[in-house]
Order: sequence, then C-alpha cells, then structure tokens
Amino acid sequence: MKTLEEYLIEAEYNHGHMCPGQILGVRMAMTGPRAVGIEDPKASRELIVFVEIDRCAADAINTVTGCRLGKRTLKFRDFGKLAATFVNTKTTEAVRVVALESSRNLAAELYAHLETKKARQMAAYKELPDDKLFSIEKVRVTLNDRDLPGRPRTRVACEVCGEGVNDGREVRHDGRILCRACAGDRYYEI
Repeated sequence: MKTLEEYLIEAEYNHGHMCPGQILGVRMAMTGPRAVGIEDPKASRELIVFVEIDRCAADAINTVTGCRLGKRTLKFRDFGKLAATFVNTKTTEAVRVVALESSRNLAAELYAHLETKKARQMAAYKELPDDKLFSIEKVRVTLNDRDLPGRPRTRVACEVCGEGVNDGREVRHDGRILCRACAGDRYYEI
C-alpha cells in the first residue's frame, strides 16, 4: 500500500482537485480494506466496495482501491452519506466506514488558526487518527452470484421496449418481463 501523501497526489490527479472529501475518501479506502484483511486493495480480486455518496470521496475510494463500476467491484447506493462498506468476498468479512460529523467540529477547534473551513478540514483529515474521523462497524453484506464481478449471469429482453437487461435487474409484472424503466422506475422522460 502507498503512503497517504502518495494516494492524495494520485487522487487529486484522477479527480481534478484536492478537497476535504478527497482526503476522507482516501483515508476510508486505506482503512476499510485492512479491516477486512486486504492489505493491497489494488492487487486484490476479493474486494467489493459499496459507496453511499456520489461526491469527491467516491472518486478517492476508486483511486485507492482500484474498484470500478465497470468491473462490478464498486457498487453505488445513493444514500447521500459519506460512508462506504468494504467486503472481502473470499472471507465474507465486511466493515462499514462512516465519516463522523464530529470531525468537522474537531477540525474547527484544532485548526482554528487556519484561515478557511476547507483548510481546517483538510489539515485535520490528514492528521487525525481513524477513531476521530470514522465510525467503523462490522456488518454483513449478502452478495448473490449476479452481484459478483465477471460476465453477466443472465440477460433478458424487456417485453415493452426490447432493451436487454442483465443479471436479474428486470421486473416481472402481470406475467411480463419488463425493464425497470418500463415498469415505472424511470429517471428520464421520453
């Protein structure tokens, strides 16, 4: 595993700027895999990460772990929380790492001499110990075969639009096979 500074340089390059969320994401991605017995996440084929926010930290987690949506090793759950769950698929060990709200206040107290909130948070998030930044709890994540990396396990066509749907993401309604959009869960309008 690289050092924090090395990961921060890589994360800034990949994301385009450095910010408090990037630092927290890097720290989370260094902590989570170790907690489930994975010392070098980029070299591991046993790590799956669930991120709960679509902000800077998600890019940092991707940078450190090498987990990616396209490889099916990065899963996104839109909970709007600065949190991620790290799963060792070989041992089934899993931990959820959550950024503590109290770390914001701690940053303001410890680094009051710095001019901006961003500067105070960035300094604190680089230096505070994990137990002051994160809540880390063991959790259980049930993965089925269709959630694992690799080729699609199943593929069906929606009976309305004809588009293909992989890995059991279809909806069965009134005896018909539908994609989620045709079943009413559409985020776009035609």
